[in-house]
Amino acid sequence: MENMSGPYVIRGSVSLPEAELMWRFSRSSGPGGQHVNTSDSRVELSFDLAKTEALPDVWKRRALQRLAGKLTDGVLTVRASEHRSQWRNRETAAVRLAALLAEATAPPPKPRKPTRIPRGINERRLREKKQRAETKRGRSGRDWS
Repeated sequence: MENMSGPYVIRGSVSLPEAELMWRFSRSSGPGGQHVNTSDSRVELSFDLAKTEALPDVWKRRALQRLAGKLTDGVLTVRASEHRSQWRNRETAAVRLAALLAEATAPPPKPRKPTRIPRGINERRLREKKQRAETKRGRSGRDWS
């Protein structure tokens, strides 16, 4: 196996555990000529999210909940076949999986704190609205006889 470009960091000090990644290779469709018929360049990367010990419990629960639609029996699978070389497809799949997990384990955004609209802004809006109404009222041809 070629040397991959290091551990794929999900967030902080947590990265994808190489031992828990399951790789599958198959023939890819698309460009490549005769070469494509003989090489297994399509990559399928699976990661057992339900059984992993690499993620903190809070992250794991969050990811399982958010990725529920993409999981098959607790396993998250990512496919890559854009590139003609298997190695580049492996890179793409691993980066994609790390990004997916990073997004799924991110803490929920802080709730928005409502703020009041300043009085001056509200008054200006109403003034401009009245002005516009006047302009439009002036366009009606009632008193043009």
